[in-house]
Amino acid sequence: MENLLKSVEIAEVHEPISAGSSTDENTDIIDMKNWEGVIFIVPITDSVDTGVATLTIEQNTANSDSGMAALSGAAHAATSAANDDLNNTLLIVDIFRPRERYVQGVITSATANIAFGTAIAIKYGPRKKPVSQGDTVQDDEVVLASPAEA
Repeated sequence: MENLLKSVEIAEVHEPISAGSSTDENTDIIDMKNWEGVIFIVPITDSVDTGVATLTIEQNTANSDSGMAALSGAAHAATSAANDDLNNTLLIVDIFRPRERYVQGVITSATANIAFGTAIAIKYGPRKKPVSQGDTVQDDEVVLASPAEA
């Protein structure tokens, strides 16, 4: 088995979002050329009773926010049943073989305050290996099998 880090590309795609009841933020646009799929991960860092947190994935043939359209079935929502019950949980949507080249996540909140942490996108299924990480990764290290203790 090979090391996972050389088979995926990980990127920070949106900074944390302060608590709000009407958040509507788009992640960076992800270019899916030469990739099979992408997983979007958005942490919920604070929630208020009745708040609704949603992650929806959109696609487009152009690298543009204009013309993005939501993918069928590519949304995940969580509703807070009590203050703080969604804290330290994740919204995750995995898109395998989108029909169009460019995708983005849309992070929304409704009804009551929800705060979000740093959004991450992990592209997988590269057509060429090994994979090098993008600009949002400061450094990465692959540890070989069965490393000795330090």
